Amino acid sequence: MAIRQLPPNLVNRIAAGEVVERPASVVKELIENAIDAGARRIDVVASGGGLGLIRVTDDGCGMDRRDLSLAVERHTTSKLQDDNLSQILTLGFRGEALPSIAAVARLSLQSRARGADAGYEVSVDAGRKTEPKPAPLAAGTRVEVRDLFYATPARLKFMKSERAETGAIADMVKRLALALPEIAFSLTLGDRTSLRLEPCAPGLLDHGLARLGRILGDEFAADALSVRAVRGRMALEGFAGLPTLHRPNGLQLHLVVNGRPVRDRLLAAAVRAAYGDLVPNGRHPMLALFLTVPPDEVDVNVHPAKTELRFRDAQTVRSLVIGALKEALGAAGHRATASLSQAALARMVRPGDGATHQQALGSRPYQQGRPFPRSFGLAEGGQAPLAPLTAPSADSYRSTEEDAASVAYPLGAARAQLRDTFIIAETGDALVIVDQHAAHERLVYERLKQAFADGGLSRQLLLIPEVVELDAEGADRLRAAAPELERLGLVIEPFGAAAIIVREVPALLGQGNIKGLLGDLADELADGQGSLVVAERLDHVLATMACHGSVRAGRRLNSAEMNALLRDMEETPFSGQCNHGRPTYVELKLADIEKLFQRR
Repeated sequence: MAIRQLPPNLVNRIAAGEVVERPASVVKELIENAIDAGARRIDVVASGGGLGLIRVTDDGCGMDRRDLSLAVERHTTSKLQDDNLSQILTLGFRGEALPSIAAVARLSLQSRARGADAGYEVSVDAGRKTEPKPAPLAAGTRVEVRDLFYATPARLKFMKSERAETGAIADMVKRLALALPEIAFSLTLGDRTSLRLEPCAPGLLDHGLARLGRILGDEFAADALSVRAVRGRMALEGFAGLPTLHRPNGLQLHLVVNGRPVRDRLLAAAVRAAYGDLVPNGRHPMLALFLTVPPDEVDVNVHPAKTELRFRDAQTVRSLVIGALKEALGAAGHRATASLSQAALARMVRPGDGATHQQALGSRPYQQGRPFPRSFGLAEGGQAPLAPLTAPSADSYRSTEEDAASVAYPLGAARAQLRDTFIIAETGDALVIVDQHAAHERLVYERLKQAFADGGLSRQLLLIPEVVELDAEGADRLRAAAPELERLGLVIEPFGAAAIIVREVPALLGQGNIKGLLGDLADELADGQGSLVVAERLDHVLATMACHGSVRAGRRLNSAEMNALLRDMEETPFSGQCNHGRPTYVELKLADIEKLFQRR
């Protein structure tokens, strides 16, 4: 076929296919135009999932008659100074948004320049433009988009349900509102205003958390850690959720670069690296980070939707993000999300739909000598019932000065052990339930990492070397990694074709489950690549060692051991979650417990 030039209407529709993917894309482009116009308030209205109507009104600088007419032409922009693509300071700059939208919908554009005597209106219907005419309007701009994709009905077949498209619009508005906290936003969907945000006072870390909480939820506001770091001409600030506050997808991972919300792979990978094993596999943290970089250090012109970036010094950006997040997470110590306690309390009062406390206990009153139901955890092999509360013996619970001081600690004083697995502790205003294995696993892991960083792990010689039988492949993998494992304090030798003899173990692990440790290490090494597999997967290997060297569930602890574990947790970073990202403890406030028993 001979080469021919495409007609303008087809060119516009092709461009619209790149820019206008769905109604939420239109909302994004129109809000970005309002932001670039210096708006301090932006109101968004949508109906019919955005296919029927999208209206965006702002109080920005507005446009005069000439600019209004040019705004709907292709490749016309006021946002690119001196045609310099390396100094882009605005969200939009290509000049394709309005003409692309107008090519597939009915567009009405009203605007009044700040200080002008009158406003004007231009209409475009599937690419056909009218001349500007006077329109009553306050300073600013109003854009109405009706019957989206009516000019390209085939595109309508690919739209999702009205509910899904409405949800995408709401998500887009929230992302942009989060990125620009100094701008007031409102969102009306149908006849209901679903979002109204007042502008945030200057100073994100001082005043921005309340506004972020309106978007990300009260849970995030309660568990957010402030993040701040500066490196050269780059600055990072924002809030990161505790590791125990996580979600099944990355939709609550908000990254903003120079005021532009992005979904950048480099930044997302840096976040994952910073959280590491603090978040369970397949889960994602919640955070809102704002990165400021010089315009000539970042290329925003690598994607039509401008959501992906290319940094000139990617390694510095990555290091900045990882370092700032690790510092914030480390400073949080043993702290865990408050939502865990709320979830636990919700389960306590939910024995059935609307069941009362009496219904939870059963319809018949308690009778002397009648055992409690098994559902309360008193099955065979459990803890013995509590002794009578009258005339306690001298060895039973007594309050001493040391005990009173222990209650003042963040995790309190140990009171009991349930099922040889959970430690029950009391603080001044709460009850704390600790998973002893999960907690000790994190403590051992952090000590192993610190000891290795300080120059190596001290070793403990086994009086009787232990022989561990494995399959031939597993034994081969361990034999190949023996020199690297020795640096971690584990000294092994081959013992036949499918066995390993263990002569020394890391002193921190004591007499742990050596057989289980070697089996899991053999599996861990199977997932690695290259000759230095232990070095490549160091954290995984240390986590595996910690798991087998920690206090197991099912081991009875005395009061001193339980309290020692609590004190160690308070002094160890990241002890609010185990090596697999699961919580190590739950705190139940006394006030909430009193509500359960209707004392409040």
